[in-house]
Amino acid sequence: MQRDIPRFEKGQYDLIVVGGGINGAAIANIASESGLKVAILEKGDFASGTSSKSTKLIHGGIRYLEHFEFDLVYESLKERFIQLKSVPHLVKPLPFVIPVYKGDKRQLWMMTFGVWLYDFLSGQYKTSCRRNLSTEELLKLEPSLKKENLLGGVMYYDAQMDDARLCLENVLSAVHKGAHAANYLKVQGFLKENGKVVGVEARDLLGKKNLAIRARKTICAVGPWTNELLKLDHPFSRKKVRLTKGVHIVYPTALTSHALLLTLNKDRRIFFVIPWRGNSLIGTTDTDYVGDPDDVQAMPEDIQYLFDEARRFFPAVDFKEEKIITTFAGLRPLLRRAGLPSDVSRKHVVVESFSGLFLVIGGKYTIYRKIALDCVNRILKSLQGVTGVAGAAPVAPTTIKTFQGNRGRPIVADYYPLYGSGEISDSPQIAADRFGLPVKTVEYLMEKYGTRYLDVLKLTEGQPKLKKPICTCSPTIAAQILYSIQTEMAQTPEDIIDRRLGLAYLLCPSKQCEKLIRSQWFSDCHLPP
Repeated sequence: MQRDIPRFEKGQYDLIVVGGGINGAAIANIASESGLKVAILEKGDFASGTSSKSTKLIHGGIRYLEHFEFDLVYESLKERFIQLKSVPHLVKPLPFVIPVYKGDKRQLWMMTFGVWLYDFLSGQYKTSCRRNLSTEELLKLEPSLKKENLLGGVMYYDAQMDDARLCLENVLSAVHKGAHAANYLKVQGFLKENGKVVGVEARDLLGKKNLAIRARKTICAVGPWTNELLKLDHPFSRKKVRLTKGVHIVYPTALTSHALLLTLNKDRRIFFVIPWRGNSLIGTTDTDYVGDPDDVQAMPEDIQYLFDEARRFFPAVDFKEEKIITTFAGLRPLLRRAGLPSDVSRKHVVVESFSGLFLVIGGKYTIYRKIALDCVNRILKSLQGVTGVAGAAPVAPTTIKTFQGNRGRPIVADYYPLYGSGEISDSPQIAADRFGLPVKTVEYLMEKYGTRYLDVLKLTEGQPKLKKPICTCSPTIAAQILYSIQTEMAQTPEDIIDRRLGLAYLLCPSKQCEKLIRSQWFSDCHLPP
């Protein structure tokens, strides 16, 4: 995946996708599969916004049952099943436990019925079965939980994901199918002819160059920046997105062996404590945000809120701010509606402005594939009859066994393989013997890259220094840094530390891994410090 800026001005694209988060990445991937000539542009790094700051869950959204959004829950459960089947190296089953205490507004019978309904709605897309838990069974599973007034609970299953890499693999898949992609390429305006959008005016933030990129259709999948792009299209456009902030804490040690879904009596919100890479992910908040989307961050009051709620369930844990490994804050781009932030629907819409600019608004990470399918089908319909494009009317969804698009035709699928998908034929031991590496390192690479782990290992052939671990905090080897730069378009140290390798989530007192990436490797590769 090469960052070739000059080629964007050569010829005309069928589709420009503005935004390299999960929705934009999937739109580019599916549109490329359908035979369209696609460009995807991201003003930061891929997944550097909301798409790397989620709760790391692919889930049906059990709380949406309270709002009777059964269609959204069913859709999400179906997408959960598809992701588990299609990208098992990035999406894995995760057991959840819901403890219920005396005085909880969501009583035990309600949670038991809710989990039953959740499983029932999943139908043929069920993963693992739920079970009821007595007080004794629950405390045996999670002995660090508060025991006082505990009535029992329930267990069910959802899935955990690596959100940044899932987004990146969609971009890599799109490029593999012919799309042109670039990060740090910011859209500053729209090219128009007769009042209709025919492309974008962009700025290469690294090369400091302006360029004009032309396309038959343009879609904005920019999440929290939607209102800003609407203003670029028309200065008097009304805001269509409501932003709410979600803050998470990564705390050292795994507080639990299962994911916990906890009910907060104060505001009836859902609260998670989730095992994450040997530590604990605690969150999230849900408050309105009206500031600059580029400046969102965890504030002291957000951290205090999360600690206060965590202490209620883990009274023996001495939560201290100085122990925090990292915090991150993301923005939910919700449809602009009144009401409490947690009550606003997570459904999505695809809209077209008067100038012909398409925008996707709302939605949740879990259903990103469905969102992208809706967008591409809408765009293909609009391209019907346009010179040079084999447009076709949308077809009713059907189930097919492989992800195989027809050129210029809408796509439906129940399987969605990405860049590292597929069966790994060799065992970790065989690969370890072949490349002279510990089995643990090979297993780690398989988990992160899927079938593409071999692309990383091949870089080590004849290069012993690339086999060396870069730090003691993880099995990460030097070849992964080179792979991030050569194959995954990493342009800054943060691209590698935060998103390609996820080192920011690990407890590393020495910070040797980050120091190495910021100094030696970027000096060797002649990339910006």
